[in-house]
Amino acid sequence: MKTQKKLSITNFDYIRLKNMITEYSKRNKTYANIEDLLGEIERAQKVDSTKIPANVVTMNSIIEIRNVNELDFDEFQLVFPEAANSSERKISILAPIATACLGYKVGDIIQWKVPHGVQQFQITDVKYQPEANGHYHL
Repeated sequence: MKTQKKLSITNFDYIRLKNMITEYSKRNKTYANIEDLLGEIERAQKVDSTKIPANVVTMNSIIEIRNVNELDFDEFQLVFPEAANSSERKISILAPIATACLGYKVGDIIQWKVPHGVQQFQITDVKYQPEANGHYHL
């Protein structure tokens, strides 16, 4: 669950995410968040990888978020499920917080459903974005 702000994803990320969702469907793999991810990527503005602003969260970006109601910051990298590794702070795009951040930019506030309600988080930094570093096929 999140606010309906404008979001942008690269054409390359869109194609890879769409293919991943299709593959999961073929294998009857179900994830509670897959429908949310599909909805987000379908409504997103698709942008060429060379033109996406450096402050937008893309796949493989390392981002920092802050709980709006607290001073807690968290940093993690958005990755495809097979690369997820919690000890390395690599969070699967199928995790609700990762889906909630994809396509948004620094300064945006997102809402994320947690066990005890809905929390608001602000994207405070994109510490690494592949496209901004010329890495267009990560």
